[in-house]
Order: sequence, then C-alpha cells, then structure tokens
Amino acid sequence: MFDRVTQQTVQRSTLHNLQSNLTSMAALQAQMSSGKKLQRPSDDPALAGQAMHLRGTARQIAQYQRNAIDGDSWLSTVDTALVGSLATLRRVRDLVVNSGDGAYGVASREALAVEVEQLHDDLVTRANTQYQGRTVFAGTSDAGVAFDAAYTWTGAAGAAVERRISASSSVRVDADGSAAFGEGATSVFALVDDVAATLHANGDASGYLDAIDARMQSMLTAAATNGSRQRVLQASITDLSSQAQTVRSQLSGVEDIDLAEVIMDLGMQEVAYRGALDAGSRVLQPSLLDFLK
Repeated sequence: MFDRVTQQTVQRSTLHNLQSNLTSMAALQAQMSSGKKLQRPSDDPALAGQAMHLRGTARQIAQYQRNAIDGDSWLSTVDTALVGSLATLRRVRDLVVNSGDGAYGVASREALAVEVEQLHDDLVTRANTQYQGRTVFAGTSDAGVAFDAAYTWTGAAGAAVERRISASSSVRVDADGSAAFGEGATSVFALVDDVAATLHANGDASGYLDAIDARMQSMLTAAATNGSRQRVLQASITDLSSQAQTVRSQLSGVEDIDLAEVIMDLGMQEVAYRGALDAGSRVLQPSLLDFLK
C-alpha cells in the first residue's frame, strides 16, 4: 500500500521544516545576544541545576569573604589599640625609672606625675577603643565602654565576637579586655593611678616596676594572640578569593556560550534556512491555474 502524497502534505512538511529551522536560528540568536547557553531552566535541566548549585556556592563564599574582611578590620583595630597601649605603658615605665633618681626634687616628680596622669587617660581611651560603634575589648557588651569609671570590665566571659569563615570554622575577632588590662583594683589603670599618687607625694615609684612589667607582659600576650588570629583571617581571605575565582570559572563553563562556535552554528543554520526557503518556493510553486492549463 502506498501513501498518497498530496500538495497539502508537501506544504505542511515544508512549513514544519521552515519553522524548525527558524526556531533553531532564534535560539542561537538569543544565545548570542545574552552570551548565555541557558535562557530558561527547560533548555537544559541538568545544566540549570549545576548553575543553581554554583551560584549558591558563590553567594556562600562571598559571605565568608565579607565576614573575613570585617573580622580582619576588627583585629586590626585591636592590634592598633594594644600596640598603642604598650607604647604608653612603656613610657610610664620610663618615667617610673626616672623617679628613682635622687636628683629629682618635688617639682620634677610633680611634673612626672602630671605626665603619668595624661598617659593614664590615654590608656583608658585605648582600652575603650570601638569599631563601628562596638567596643573591641568587651565582647558582645552593649555598655558603650569596655571599662567604666571604676575600671570594671563590662564584658562577660565566653561572650566573644566571632566571624564564620567556612562551614566548619570561625575566628574570634575581639580581645579579652580583662586579660589584657586587668580590671578593678588590679587593672593597669589603677596601677598607673598609684604611680601618679606616689609621684605627687614626692615618692620613689620604682617599686611599681615589677607590676608594670607584669601588665606589659599581659598586653604582649594579648597582642600575640590577636596577631595569630589575624594571620588566620588573612590566609582565609586569600583562600576564599581563590575559591571564588574557581567557582566563577566553573559557572562560566556551565552558562556562557562559546562565541566562535555559536557564530559558526548560526551561519550554518542561516544557510540551511535559506536553502529550505528556496526548496519550498520551488515545491510550492505550482498553483491551481497550472493544473487547469
């Protein structure tokens, strides 16, 4: 049995082929204009799934980068405050050593006392250093200062400020003010007050040298701990930048077109489309008048 081929059958087949070629051309032109392989998830569900996963990973890495950069700023602020405090306390120590000189009289020791009081105020200011409105030596405290007028530490044990830098690790970005500066009557502030009072009384303050050295050691320990955390964060920033670049490359491989390949495919598709148009014009050329001749 033979299938009967009519003019209408030829017409439908030709129009279907033309529409198919035109659809392919439109898809290639859309890829060229957007630069992306995927215009909608239905174009390739598997690739769309990969792209969604990679985009989620990229957003996660970007958040870790922001966390690490913010944490590095916190630790830089802490480092500046501790280095400055050490320099201030070292100056206090020098003045205390000078006060032991027997040639110093009442006026000289009074001048030393005035300078020590100024250094005391500088220490308190540094200990209450803030970053973006948060005290860097009092953890999560919202008191506004790490040490109040009585030198009481306003922080709480275990209430540290942390920044997550990966799915499994976080880094503390504040510093324990009570460990670095002490608190209350045993704080470095009270110690400097005692030094100033002794000098005001024309006394020899050299007996405070051991206590000053002990407080300097506490600050040095805090600075060393802070430095080690900062190195971890800076290494993390470098690693996260590399990871972000890798994910961007992978996402580009999934989504972005090969421009040269698409241009070639589009040229071939245009040739096929023009050929189909030419063939259609020849096949559909006869009309009813041609058969009535």
